[in-house]
Amino acid sequence: MKKIIVGISGASGVELGKKFINNLPKEYEVYTIISESAKKVAEKECNFTLLDDNDISERTASGSFGAEMMAIIPCSMNSLSKIACGIADNLLTRSASVMIKERKTLLLAPREMPYSAIVLDNMHKLSLSNVIIAPPVLGFYANISTLEDMENFLIGRWFDLLGISNSLYKRWGEQ
Repeated sequence: MKKIIVGISGASGVELGKKFINNLPKEYEVYTIISESAKKVAEKECNFTLLDDNDISERTASGSFGAEMMAIIPCSMNSLSKIACGIADNLLTRSASVMIKERKTLLLAPREMPYSAIVLDNMHKLSLSNVIIAPPVLGFYANISTLEDMENFLIGRWFDLLGISNSLYKRWGEQ
């Protein structure tokens, strides 16, 4: 079974992270890490089995854990900046640091805009380490008319970037 770590940081956009998890194919073993600020929202809105973000001794914080990929959806600017600077002070940022050092796939979906020069520098730094920076930006060619269409498009694109087969949205040129 393939292992994927899904992190959720920031206080808004928790629902996108949840839908990403719910759409993962059954052959994925999912480990969810949620930041303290997002946890308050998730406890009210979602039914998650969570790893303790304060416990850096969890298995996802080890290179020997063997996760193939990690996605942080949404990714707060705080988490993105910590990861870019190598600050691994909680389970989420430590697990992301491990993915980078093990040269595994890491996808970050930063949720805030506009981007400051500092944030753009951090994104550039991460991109040079092969981190996928994929903010929730819609493709207007995809016949999007409902909130569900928007969510499916975003999740489908993130799956594409992670190499996860899906048919969540209409690709360019499809009817």
